[in-house]
Amino acid sequence: MCGVRSDGHWHGTVVVRVRADTLRGLGLHPDQPTSAPADPLPPKWWGPWAR
Repeated sequence: MCGVRSDGHWHGTVVVRVRADTLRGLGLHPDQPTSAPADPLPPKWWGPWAR
């Protein structure tokens, strides 16, 4: 929902839904003990920022 607050500023709310198995592959599922990615690293040509 979007709208104007009482102070005149716009605000909005965005809802994103992601399947649990997708989060597990990224190491982000709350049931996992670590936040490390579970998938292999991206290719080297993506650059050092992707690691």
